[in-house]
Amino acid sequence: SIKKNTKVLFMLYENVITRCKKTCSFHNELYSKMSDMILNKVIELNTRIELLTKRTTRDKLLSYFDILSSNRLSKTITIPLSYTDLADYLSVDRSAMTRELGHLIEDGFIIKEGNKIKLLY
Repeated sequence: SIKKNTKVLFMLYENVITRCKKTCSFHNELYSKMSDMILNKVIELNTRIELLTKRTTRDKLLSYFDILSSNRLSKTITIPLSYTDLADYLSVDRSAMTRELGHLIEDGFIIKEGNKIKLLY
């Protein structure tokens, strides 16, 4: 799993859903940032669900590469995770994933240099 330092903020639900009567800038920014955070989390979870519904390791890898490529608007991408973390994220065996990366190179789908991948399709 991906390990990150985490801070937890506890807030009263009533304080979050009701706007401040003074309409102060702090609360306006809080509402804006919180809605952005929730939306980003929904997108992240939907993306993960989409990847996990793929049947094969190849399909999961190619879909993951497509997502990174479209987010960066480039056919050259950098994998932001270690192989172990990527395998965990895709719910595949690490050695099978590494073997499939080799097959993708052999089949002419990608060129790989370290954690940089160039998509050839």
